[in-house]
Amino acid sequence: MTALEAPNRPATLAIDIGGTGLKASVLGPDGRLLADRVRVETTYPMPPGKMVDALVSLVAPLPPADRASAGFPGVVRKGHVLTAPHFVTRSGPGSPEVPELERAWRGFDLAGELERRLGHPVRVANDADLQGWAVVSGQGLEMVITLGTGLGSAIFMDGRLAPHLELAHHPFRKGGTYNDQIGDAALKRVGLKKWRKRVLQAISNFETLVNYDRLYVGGGNARHMAGQLDESITIVDNVAGILGGIRLWEGDSHWENLSPRASHAVVTEVDDGKGSGDS
Repeated sequence: MTALEAPNRPATLAIDIGGTGLKASVLGPDGRLLADRVRVETTYPMPPGKMVDALVSLVAPLPPADRASAGFPGVVRKGHVLTAPHFVTRSGPGSPEVPELERAWRGFDLAGELERRLGHPVRVANDADLQGWAVVSGQGLEMVITLGTGLGSAIFMDGRLAPHLELAHHPFRKGGTYNDQIGDAALKRVGLKKWRKRVLQAISNFETLVNYDRLYVGGGNARHMAGQLDESITIVDNVAGILGGIRLWEGDSHWENLSPRASHAVVTEVDDGKGSGDS
């Protein structure tokens, strides 16, 4: 594939790592997609080495990039994975955890290994944080939640990312966590009506806990909440998980506290029950 022209530099390879799918595209400096998004299913078990191999194969057909960013569904600090709740299981979310996988993932330098394999600088952050950078306005206290394989969350104050809180693993109802009760497995198990009721209860809890000025709801299952939310809540397109990748490279090297530019290109009004893919 030919090199990208100068106006498209620097080009950012943006990777969205999900519990059911791995997605990627290449972005220009203005956040415009320079190639169609590629996607493969997430398979299990998924140790770190297999994940890296899968991502390298996934992005091989894409145009060359100068740098890369990846959103990961767990706690990530300076590119190192602290928790990987989906990928420490035997056969995916809801299946038994495997101690060997937990040990393999804890502290794994995902950014460093991807950098070594891809041959250019790589930054990795929590996937909800990455999605948030693509959609927040930068004004007031804003919260982002993602409804996909599990629950993701991020909080921003005047456009600056707050320390990550793993709300997904906090107790929610009947002895279950938010992941247990409103993740994709729960939607399939209890049906849309009961699932929506649980999501609304979760949002009420978050409003009380955070006192946000605005809430953004993304992820593959956000489309199921169309027509169910008040006007202070915005449903965002799942492509934000890709577009947020460029924000990870804005500002100084301490990327956990980057201040994004406002970007509403990925905010979408969803009124027909249709939406983008999973997370």
